[in-house]
Amino acid sequence: MLAVALIVVLALALAGAIGFGVWASSERTDYKNNVERKIAVAVAAAKEIQADELQKQFDEQSKSPNKTYISPVSSGSVTFSYPKTWSAYVVESDSTQPINGYFHPGQVPGVQSESAYALRVEMVNTDYSQVINSLASKTKDGSLSAAAYIPPKMQGVTNAQPGTKFDGAIDKEKNGSMVVIKVRDKTLKIYTESLDFIGDFNSVILASLQYSP
Repeated sequence: MLAVALIVVLALALAGAIGFGVWASSERTDYKNNVERKIAVAVAAAKEIQADELQKQFDEQSKSPNKTYISPVSSGSVTFSYPKTWSAYVVESDSTQPINGYFHPGQVPGVQSESAYALRVEMVNTDYSQVINSLASKTKDGSLSAAAYIPPKMQGVTNAQPGTKFDGAIDKEKNGSMVVIKVRDKTLKIYTESLDFIGDFNSVILASLQYSP
């Protein structure tokens, strides 16, 4: 009887050992498979991040050297740099609006397309104070913030008066940044209609902006 009981105990122990072995082997296999899958996912994610970073570096490098826009002397000799990957469409023949420019990466969208342009440049025969007052309602309701501004290259230039820089909802559903400056008896408006181009607007366009006050 004792022998039978011992055999049963040994059989149960053996079955338990075999069961544990099978379970452990299954766990090791599952762990190995999961680890390999996680490693593969991590490697793929790292490659994607690296590809994105390299693309960003390429995009930035492809912008340089910059192009330069120079307006007629009669319009204040407005000049600034812009990325060479951008195209420009500028009308300079309208007496009421001496400069009406559209700038955008690649091809400039049609002027009736309602597109958010990377850069708009307008010189108008409207008094500076009138242009500022036309934006007053937006500064009052908080959709636009306003601050005195003078381009870096115009600081210290004789007769160069500080303008105003607006940030926020510059037009309907377009959020961006606009600088309004008095140039002689006219008013210059230079602005981006999309937050996607704020970096270029501040570091390239405004940083290089010059004119004859």
